Amino acid sequence: MTDRELDAAGVTDPALRQAYTRCRRLNARHGKTYFLATRLLPVARRPAVHALYGFARWADDIVDTLDGTTTPAERSRRLSLLQHELESGLRTGDSAEPVVRALADTARRYAIDHRHFTDFMTAMRADLDVTDYATYADLRTYTYGSAEVIGLQMLPVLGTVVPREEAAPHAAALGVAFQLTNFLRDVGEDLDRGRVYLPADLLAAHGVDRQLLRRSRDTGRPDPRITAALREFEQLTRALYREAAPGLAMLDPVSRPCIRAAFVLYGGILDAIAADEYRTVHRRAVVPGHRRAVVALDGLVRVGAARLRHRRTGEPAAPLAGSPADTSSTWRRIA
Repeated sequence: MTDRELDAAGVTDPALRQAYTRCRRLNARHGKTYFLATRLLPVARRPAVHALYGFARWADDIVDTLDGTTTPAERSRRLSLLQHELESGLRTGDSAEPVVRALADTARRYAIDHRHFTDFMTAMRADLDVTDYATYADLRTYTYGSAEVIGLQMLPVLGTVVPREEAAPHAAALGVAFQLTNFLRDVGEDLDRGRVYLPADLLAAHGVDRQLLRRSRDTGRPDPRITAALREFEQLTRALYREAAPGLAMLDPVSRPCIRAAFVLYGGILDAIAADEYRTVHRRAVVPGHRRAVVALDGLVRVGAARLRHRRTGEPAAPLAGSPADTSSTWRRIA
């Protein structure tokens, strides 16, 4: 975390600064696409996004540990400890755990509904026991806690030019679109963890089951039935991007370049999967570096345009930290 970001966000306590710095490192290490997009936000809002991502990454790492020594019981114990620390941190506004300390501070500054964090932890606990989903509706019940609430957590940080409840469904849809993109990209890796996130009824409609997925991964041989199932799941995911798209214009202008970049980059993963003939049972598809650079450059141009508009209009900047619960009017200004 750069001192500039923390100074701009009004984070002065040394221990809290260290906590935010740890979250930033988690974001930079694990969320390369998301981290790149975050760089397009105003500096004062970046620490909050790093805190939200850092906490989600930490919880996810607990349930996804595959080091050969961590037992399911140990993962459950660690998740319970994190749950206890989260509840205490949100209640008191502080924590001995740096990631929770940063999260609690962000939740306070932006008045983020604590239920979003509780629902997220419920979804993480499901990953300890649930290894597949019978229907798309069942999967969406899971993704409410694992993805929709992430979008809802982000909204107060990003700001909106409409009442927040109007933008909320689009933010939730984008959170799910991002996660389903990850599911499609990580079919093989999730299979190695013992999980199949693609709904069983969708797979069965194309003659696919867990055994066929396993055999295809083990042999490295593609199967047209798997390809057809993954293509259908891609279409479900693209429908969520279309549902989310109107929400981009509802965001504070200086936040739009960040979310638009994430929108384009994650959508690009779907393009890469299709271009690789849906071989994600065997390998990850990635967005080429030059494409990422083009999107980042476009985002920088959009950031510059938003700042230029502010200078021309002379409107006062929106507050970047310590925002009240309802900021629909103040976020109308261009920061």
